[in-house]
Amino acid sequence: MLPEDPQANPAEISAQAEQIRSSMRRLQRRQWWMWSSAVLVTLLLTLAIASFAFPGLMAQAEALSSFYLSQTVRGLVGLVLLFNVYTIYQQLLIHRIQKQLTEQMETMTKMEVRTEEVYKLAALDALTGLYNRRSGEQRLASEILRAERTGRPLTILLLDLDGLKAINDKHGHAAGDELIRTFAQHLNRAIRGSDLAVRFGGDEFLVLLPDCKLDEVRYVLGRLSGHRLEYKGIVIAIAFSAGWATLRSGERADDLLKRSDEALYVNKRASKESSGITPAAG
Repeated sequence: MLPEDPQANPAEISAQAEQIRSSMRRLQRRQWWMWSSAVLVTLLLTLAIASFAFPGLMAQAEALSSFYLSQTVRGLVGLVLLFNVYTIYQQLLIHRIQKQLTEQMETMTKMEVRTEEVYKLAALDALTGLYNRRSGEQRLASEILRAERTGRPLTILLLDLDGLKAINDKHGHAAGDELIRTFAQHLNRAIRGSDLAVRFGGDEFLVLLPDCKLDEVRYVLGRLSGHRLEYKGIVIAIAFSAGWATLRSGERADDLLKRSDEALYVNKRASKESSGITPAAG
């Protein structure tokens, strides 16, 4: 059965598509078995007919024996015909089911594409391809629960691009957008597969770092530092400020974000045009 909700979870759509593919494979195996059985039964009945007919022909049996032999042969031929008719009927049913499943697969494929597009619109930032703020906050809540359950550390990192307004004023908003997009690409490459990068605001980014201790944030910042953007013959240094904090026992998401934001504000004041890699709140 196809899902009624066109915005269903992509994983659910994929699971249902796999169920249909599995059904089609079973039908193909059943179809192969039906044809194989038809051929086998036909061969066996043909051999049975020959076994009855050949001795009678060789011995030139009497008329009564020939009559019974003729009736037996006709009966066997009738069974062959009935079995073949039944096989053809089953093949027609299988063909009809395959056609229906193929149509469902085509519909499911379209729904997968549509669901993926809806998911991207709902969860991802259009400019950078990173997760948007709403998705980031939902993931942060999940990571806090996981950290409290397992006792493992959770660190969040707030990043703010320096001088974006000046770049917009001097080179245009297209240059500012390209700066944001380029920084997002570097950010994605700087983090681990288990981390999550989020565009939190216009020029602000949030990074969730599960199983990451406070002093390990510097490795991420080091990989982010020193990049430049070449845009229409000009070179723009990508500068940012950073603030980070590690989850405390019983702390809520809002409090954790507030501590990171306070650390970011302190670092941004210290050096607006530097990488902002200075000690942050713990």
